[in-house]
Amino acid sequence: MSPIPFDRYDEEFEELTSQVRRSLQSLKTADIESSSVQSDLQMTANLLSQCDDLLKQMSIEARGVDNADTKAKCLYKVRQCKSSLSDLRSEYETENTKFERSALGLGGSSGRGGRGGGGLSNEQRDRLLKTNDQIASQNRTLDNARRIMSDTEETAMEITSELARNREKIESAHGRVREVSGLTNRARRIVQSMSRREVQQKLAMYMVSGGLILLLIIILFNAKG
Repeated sequence: MSPIPFDRYDEEFEELTSQVRRSLQSLKTADIESSSVQSDLQMTANLLSQCDDLLKQMSIEARGVDNADTKAKCLYKVRQCKSSLSDLRSEYETENTKFERSALGLGGSSGRGGRGGGGLSNEQRDRLLKTNDQIASQNRTLDNARRIMSDTEETAMEITSELARNREKIESAHGRVREVSGLTNRARRIVQSMSRREVQQKLAMYMVSGGLILLLIIILFNAKG
């Protein structure tokens, strides 16, 4: 399989991640209470989702490459892209958490026993903050679990492909062994045939030599008589 489709996916991935970085940079410098922050976060989430889809396609293309060296390079590139995407997702989670805390009135502080952030007491804000952190932690755990499952699936598919290639090599080697064995048997039969002919030729030569000697003796005997 040609690596050209993989290169195209790689270029598109680089373009998308550049957009994600610009969006994250914009979120970091924007006013957290600005109305555009939520839409920017949604756009960033959509871009990250597109990156995930592209990574899946890149993995499929990489596993389908026939040349071993090219395949190894493509799979290494996929791992690099996964690491880069994981860093971007962490940055996104950080910005999203800031926005959610601000929306819950947790971005600022108030005096002890006072009320702020839409009438929420300090105790209520602490509970909301704790709940929000727990949800964010659970989301990160789920994302990590999905990535581990994806990596495990990719590794399993690579092992399956490698086993299939090894099986083909073994079957090819067996075929060559059978071919060589057939040639060896044929050569053995030829050698045996040549040996029999050599024995037959020696016997014929001995018989001719014996006949000639016998004829010579008869001639000498007749000459003396």
